[in-house]
Amino acid sequence: MTGSGIEVAPARGGAEVGAAPLAVAAVVPAYNEEGGIGPVLDGLKEALLRGGWPFEIIVVDDGSSDRTAQIASARGVTVVRHRTNKGYGAALKSGIRHAGAPYILIIDADGTYPSDAILKLLELAGDNDMVVGARTGKSVHIPLIRRPAKWFLTRLATYLSSTKIPDLNSGLRIFRRDRAVHFFPILPAGFSFTTTFTLALLCNDFKVEYVPIDYSKRSGRSKIRPIRDTLNFLVLILRAILHFNPMRIFFPASLVILGAFSASFAWDLLVRVDLTEKTLILLFAGLQILAIGLLADMISKIPRGAGPSS
Repeated sequence: MTGSGIEVAPARGGAEVGAAPLAVAAVVPAYNEEGGIGPVLDGLKEALLRGGWPFEIIVVDDGSSDRTAQIASARGVTVVRHRTNKGYGAALKSGIRHAGAPYILIIDADGTYPSDAILKLLELAGDNDMVVGARTGKSVHIPLIRRPAKWFLTRLATYLSSTKIPDLNSGLRIFRRDRAVHFFPILPAGFSFTTTFTLALLCNDFKVEYVPIDYSKRSGRSKIRPIRDTLNFLVLILRAILHFNPMRIFFPASLVILGAFSASFAWDLLVRVDLTEKTLILLFAGLQILAIGLLADMISKIPRGAGPSS
């Protein structure tokens, strides 16, 4: 038993956590996934054995009320248990903290991600800080109700980060453990963990590669709340960009207001023949937003040790 309501069941038949460094730790966050966790672990273990990498598998049972933890334990993997449901990001953090490997592989427990794609991600891991399984393959089953929001958020993140992002929040990816630990203070406890982590790496010039994968219909009931989680994703994207690349927000905003000032100034000059307060307010507002953006950009560029190691 550890602090903060986390209970750890030791692995049986696998590599021991805390022993010699392991090549990859597979972290599987799970909340009431008794219908899918078994096949996911079987496919995950088979793929890792085929890859020939030393590995450990860590299932984080995030306060499940079903048999998720028991099914995982029966397959001889390490099980980290939360007494209460803390969220997807919190579960990933717990798994990463318990990992003894320099690389972390994450995969959802609902059976939506193909285990046969793991080998390709592992092959590319050494040359990148993160490799993402992008749900852009030939067979992708994303619920229709989630597609418009997913499209909009991905396009917004692509613009704000100045980088093409095929899949913003895929739950199948491999990354360097030290990169994730470095950004722990800003990574949220909810579903937007992967979104924020992706933007943090891209905005700090880390190497991120995408591999097209298929995406199956999930086993069991989805935990995503379309409206609430979409709004949360939107706020997190804006917050992450304000943190790392604020001029992508402040500069366009100042241009819009200064454009309105120019139109108002031309109207005052040519039609009213008098400079109005509204025109001056637009001028000062545009300049103030630009100045705030420049200041925020200077602060964001202060070295924090977040850049790629030489």
